[in-house]
Amino acid sequence: MTKLSGEVICVATHPTHAFSKTPTQQIELIKGMGVAGDAHCGETVKHRSRVAANPHQPNLRQVHLFTAEMLDEVLAQGFAVKPAELGENITTRGLDLINLPLGTQLQIGRETLVELTGLRNPCKQIDRFQKGLMQAVLGRDENDQLLLRAGVMAIVLKSGSVRTGDTITAKLPALPHTKLERV
Repeated sequence: MTKLSGEVICVATHPTHAFSKTPTQQIELIKGMGVAGDAHCGETVKHRSRVAANPHQPNLRQVHLFTAEMLDEVLAQGFAVKPAELGENITTRGLDLINLPLGTQLQIGRETLVELTGLRNPCKQIDRFQKGLMQAVLGRDENDQLLLRAGVMAIVLKSGSVRTGDTITAKLPALPHTKLERV
């Protein structure tokens, strides 16, 4: 059974499309938009490659969450990666984000609510950041299928502040559950 609670260990934002984000004490989530002041904030898609394909797509990538456990794993492989350096807005500990189903809602702190929309698709920028790191955030399952382990994406359902140390509680959607896919 997947653990359904955890903690925020870092929050970050960046006003431009830089690869890494800047850690801060608190971020503001805006319903239907994302992280206030972040380059990916908006109702329609802001990821550059997706804007080039169709700038009118809904933004299903408003908030990027990544686990500290994955950071621990790549650190053990010799990579030097700190929270927010892989572009995540919220770094968590204790919650197995990758294995939660589509539509899982995360209550973060007392105010905010986000809903998982899919997996982050790692791109070549990860290898530009540190050579070989992209392979480290990928994996294979028991059927040799590719696993995307570079975090999850979410939309904001309820606005509010998110701070380091906030608790996170996951509420699973109704059965049957749908596995997260690339978004």
